[in-house]
Amino acid sequence: MTALNQTADFLVEIGTEELPPKALKKLSQAFADGIVAGLNEAELAHGEVQVYAAPRRLAVLIEGLQTQQADKVVERRGPAKKAGFDADGNPTKALEGFARGCGVTVAELIEVETDKGIWMAYNLQQQGQPTSALLGDIVNRSLAALPIPKRMRWGSSDVEFVRPVHWALMLLGEEVVPATILGHTTGNTTRGHRFHAPEAITIAQPADYAETLKAQGYVVADFAERAELIREQVMAAAQQAGGEAEIDEELLEEVTALNEWPMAIVGDFDQTFLAVPSEALISAMAGHQKYFHMFGKDGKLMAKFITISNIESSNPQSVKNGNERVIRPRLSDAKFFWDQDRKRPLDDFLPRLKTVVFQQQLGTLYDKVERLETLTVKIGKPLGVDAALCERAARLSKCDLMSEMVGEFPELQGVMGRYYAMEQKEAQDVADAIDAQYQPRFAGDELPQSALAQALAIADKIDTITGIYGIGQVPTGDKDPFALRRAALGLLRIMIENELDLDLRLLIQYGLELHEAVEASDALIEEIYDFIIGRLRAYYADQGISAEQFEAVRVCRPAHPLDFAKRIQAVEKFAQMDAAESLSAANKRISNLLKKVEGDLPETVNVALLTESAEQTLWNELDALRESVSNLIAGRDYIAAIESLATIRGSVDSFFDNVMVMAEDEAVRLNRLALLNQIYQLFLQVADVSRL
Repeated sequence: MTALNQTADFLVEIGTEELPPKALKKLSQAFADGIVAGLNEAELAHGEVQVYAAPRRLAVLIEGLQTQQADKVVERRGPAKKAGFDADGNPTKALEGFARGCGVTVAELIEVETDKGIWMAYNLQQQGQPTSALLGDIVNRSLAALPIPKRMRWGSSDVEFVRPVHWALMLLGEEVVPATILGHTTGNTTRGHRFHAPEAITIAQPADYAETLKAQGYVVADFAERAELIREQVMAAAQQAGGEAEIDEELLEEVTALNEWPMAIVGDFDQTFLAVPSEALISAMAGHQKYFHMFGKDGKLMAKFITISNIESSNPQSVKNGNERVIRPRLSDAKFFWDQDRKRPLDDFLPRLKTVVFQQQLGTLYDKVERLETLTVKIGKPLGVDAALCERAARLSKCDLMSEMVGEFPELQGVMGRYYAMEQKEAQDVADAIDAQYQPRFAGDELPQSALAQALAIADKIDTITGIYGIGQVPTGDKDPFALRRAALGLLRIMIENELDLDLRLLIQYGLELHEAVEASDALIEEIYDFIIGRLRAYYADQGISAEQFEAVRVCRPAHPLDFAKRIQAVEKFAQMDAAESLSAANKRISNLLKKVEGDLPETVNVALLTESAEQTLWNELDALRESVSNLIAGRDYIAAIESLATIRGSVDSFFDNVMVMAEDEAVRLNRLALLNQIYQLFLQVADVSRL
């Protein structure tokens, strides 16, 4: 095997103080991506990439890395030929200087012909470098590019990183790759668990890394493996305690990032705390202590928790006792907030909303509540909701934001409002709506179920979107401080998945009219409509709908999101038909022909001018279908409509095969175009299939 074809596994590990848990996965993946990008830039082939991430280390293992760059020819281009020689054909000083820079004579240069003329050039044979000579720079560049908002220094060094660095390991095969990484000379040793295995551990070769750390260092380096280990331990511990654990994936990820050698321990807390709403207790346990909770066979929260200890303790009872001591004051706080908040009716919190600014130009939260009262009534009317209930739900919707409990646990907004409303004997629909107004809170979350909750949730999202968008704070890139994209998608999901036949433009108009700081206009309504409907692109992509299918419906600009969804279903059905490709091409051809028409087409087809049998047949089939298709479209049975339209495929193909559309006789030409336009417009009432 030649040196060029030789490969070896490559391993790099950066040992640090405990890394930020919520950023660990992102940092580790970015580290690996940066290294891979550097290898690709250096034209170094490689195999599989394994990413490792633990609290005190970032590591990347790359299998089968090419150990030597290939030699290559690099073209160095000099001056243009006309600038390289004078009138007598002698080389100019510029050309001679270029040749000297290449280490050759002018005679050894070559001519390169381009679209901009002939240039003088030289093909330089560039010898490939050993991979080991390139890796230090590749790793350092990847580290420098990591998404770290604020880097820190330590000791007297000028080196900066997210946390202080204690060692750097870098191996290519069994050999150490010599380099300086974040102030440390690379070696072949790592460190294990801070307490179980603090001494140096030698890694003989990259492939041994994970198993050596596990066997000698009490470290599970693979993030996914560690997460699954924690999940299994939590589920088993809960089962042993007579319950069932509920695992929040975000909490699991954070706990995984906090532990190298996870050990699950079950703890207990006082039964009296169960009088507090379970959501508040769960927030206290998960948010403050990173504990997992469990439910009993009766479906109720148990007075137990599961903590993940980062140590294999010789005295687990001591660890259990310590965690129980820590959680008690947290739960006591939650109970205190619950007791204090219930001393006053929910309405009493309403005036305090005047002290909280929703947005400088859009007023306070109290102003938002007043807008929601009007909006919810308007939206609730076509949904059959009593206006008084709409007003009451909207009036109480934000009151819990001023409660002690939500002040401590912001994620409980709406949840505590529901509890406090139930405490003061509000209608159950009103209480449920206060909670459900924030749904869906995340991708895949449940949607508001009652019509009242749907009306309030839609009103809340419309108010935010129209207000923030209306004052010009349009989301750009990653910046979306008011989560307008999430609100827009949530709004659409509520209407589509709950089959609410609401006019989106009308909702936008309602919202804009209530914002004094916003000047409503048709143009602004259309802008906001485009922004909201644009969220459906990714929504449908997740369901296997192509960008072309989405665009075919979007250009029709349906006012009702539910109508949009029905058209998408029809287009998806159409795309599976045998006639789809032919009819799509025909519609595209029709569209192109119609674009060339100057002036207006005749509104009707003059049957007397249809002289060719193919156009007569097409007209007769279209005329026979027209009424039934129009009725299907009016009833939004778009699938049946598109299936009916697909039956004219043969006649359309025959028309284009046998009829000259752009006839010399203007009347005949316009008549044929009018016939084609009627076909195109019928399809367009479902979707623009020419885009498929």
